[in-house]
Amino acid sequence: MFQLTKQEAEYMVSQNAIPSKQALGGFLPYAFTEHGVMRLSNVLKSERAIKMSIRIIEIFVKLRELLLLHKDVSLLVEQVERKLLKQDEKIELLFTY
Repeated sequence: MFQLTKQEAEYMVSQNAIPSKQALGGFLPYAFTEHGVMRLSNVLKSERAIKMSIRIIEIFVKLRELLLLHKDVSLLVEQVERKLLKQDEKIELLFTY
């Protein structure tokens, strides 16, 4: 678990993850890492806590998958951009000739 910085909290409000700064009660919120959620699930033993922990871990897994997917897409876009730049340079050279 870690406490968000003022800048991180403002970003969370701007992304509607937190309704407003007033909802924080003047305090900076705490957040859990994936590992922290797993450790917390070992402490909290109620059925509801276990279900929530499992769901949160599933969300972390999906986030990791999305990040990897977007990373691959980002790399492909960069490759296409490089090819287009090279083609633009070749076309300009042709016009010059």
